[in-house]
This record gives sequence, C-alpha cells and structure tokens, in this order.
Amino acid sequence: MMRIDELIKEIEEIVNTASGVPLTGKVMVEGEEIINILNDIEACLPDEIKQARWIQSEKDRILSEAKKEYETVVNDAKRHAESLVEKNVILARAQKRADELMMVTEENVRRLKMSTYDYIDSVLYKFQEQMAQLNDMYAKMFDDLENTFNRVENMLNANRDEIKDMAYRTQMGHDGNGNSNHGE
Repeated sequence: MMRIDELIKEIEEIVNTASGVPLTGKVMVEGEEIINILNDIEACLPDEIKQARWIQSEKDRILSEAKKEYETVVNDAKRHAESLVEKNVILARAQKRADELMMVTEENVRRLKMSTYDYIDSVLYKFQEQMAQLNDMYAKMFDDLENTFNRVENMLNANRDEIKDMAYRTQMGHDGNGNSNHGE
C-alpha cells in the first residue's frame, strides 16, 4: 500500500513541476512517464483491490447473514408470541370451560344430594310408619294376649275356687249337691 502512495505522490510532483500552458491553466507533462507510473500503480492495485473486494464481500456476507439471522429471530419471536397468545387463549377457554363444568358438576352434586336426602327421608318415613303400624298391631296383640291370659287366669282362679269349695264341702261331709252325707 505504501508503494501506491509513493507512486501517486510522484505523479503529483510531476504535475506540480511541469511547465504550464499560458492562459489555459493546463500543464504539459511527458505522457510516457505518467503512463509508466500508472502501469506501476496498476501492477500494485490488483492485490489491494482483491483484498478490498474480499473485505467488501465479507462485509456484505456478514450483513446478509446478520439480516437473515435477525429476520429468523424476529419471525421466531413473532411465532412464539402468537403461540403464547394462542396458548393463553386456549388456556383461558379451557379454564372457562372447566369453571363452567365445575359449576354444572357442583349443581348436579347438590341436586343429587338433595334427591338422595329426600329419598332417604322418604324411606325412613315409610319405615317409621310401618314401625308405628307394627307397634300398634303388636300393642293390640299384646293387649289381646294379656286379656286372654287374664281371662284364663280368672277362669283358672274360678275353677280352683270351685275345686277348693268342693273339696271343703267334701271334707265337711257334704256331697257336691248340697246334701249332707251324715246319717242317711
């Protein structure tokens, strides 16, 4: 790179020291000398131009890759955000549906409990009525049985009293008909 700078300064020196053409502002230089210097510059330029072109293409490639990466990241971020929004919407819908189902389930459980309580109360009421009927029936049966036992006991007492009376009379010498058995 220093070589090209030196050659350019040499051209500047030739132009600055050259003879001027009156009234034109132009200078006269030896063309062959300038062409030789330009050929030297051209000989030096290809490596530097290649290097500059490579640097430019690398810069363009890096910028292009960075742009693609940026677009990919932005698109991924947009898709992710949309996915999150969609998931949140789905989650919100699912939560709302779950809440609705829970309310319906709780109402159904409440109704089922109430109908179960009503059923159990109905069964217990019928059982209570049957128990009362059985109680009345057994109370009447026990009253009848007690009355029967009382009649039997009264009858047995009456029979015993009669037997005792007959035994007493027999012992006293009376026959069972009220006649005396002495001296006949």
